[in-house]
Amino acid sequence: MPSAEEASGRGLAAETCFVEVAFLLPGVAAAVDVLVAHLGGVSDINRFPTVVPGHPVENLVLGILSYLAVGAVVPLALLLLARTGQSPAELGLRVPRWRGDVWPAIGIITGGFGLTLLVALPFGVLLAHHSGLFGQVPTGHVPKYYIIYGLAISAITAITEETLVSGYLLTRLEQLGWSPRWALLLSLTLRTSYHVYYGLGFLFTIPVGYLLTRSFQKHRSLTRPIVAHFLYDAILLTISILAP
Repeated sequence: MPSAEEASGRGLAAETCFVEVAFLLPGVAAAVDVLVAHLGGVSDINRFPTVVPGHPVENLVLGILSYLAVGAVVPLALLLLARTGQSPAELGLRVPRWRGDVWPAIGIITGGFGLTLLVALPFGVLLAHHSGLFGQVPTGHVPKYYIIYGLAISAITAITEETLVSGYLLTRLEQLGWSPRWALLLSLTLRTSYHVYYGLGFLFTIPVGYLLTRSFQKHRSLTRPIVAHFLYDAILLTISILAP
């Protein structure tokens, strides 16, 4: 007969696996679909779905509503953490503060952009001569007010990813006795897995992912990496919308 502590540990490990699979499976499957479409030469891949042709406003609203499904596991993860004593307040979820969250978040994304550039430099030749190895999901030609869409999905993505691969996962791995180094490695691996649609470009997501994960490990505050992640994605999406 396993002891109560062993049974509790096994239950916690099983819970962690189930929650992470529920979060990761749809994202990884969608990322693989996009990657295969890219490698197969599909030319109409677009980040913004067209539900009603010729009605951009309706598509914007419906697209945001559809994307909300990405965050469906967040309330469950927070509830499960609260049941073992980790309330949202203990995870550092709060209204962002300029000095404690926003300014440090700006520092994180600045470092993220800088490190990403350094990582990209050695791949310059591949980018120039084998661009097919690096996938992307274009925004297409959409009205400028689609920045609203970009901000919305950036917020949903930031809250979901940081809650699941930092707040929930790192907390559970600590409770299961994992060392910070191995917990960081697993979190970063899972965080990277649903960016495979970039092809080899998934490597460029590692620097900012590392900084976001380390931020939570060091400060035990989810708000700071959420704000940083939101700003990082929002800047890139805003540029891609305004650039065409």
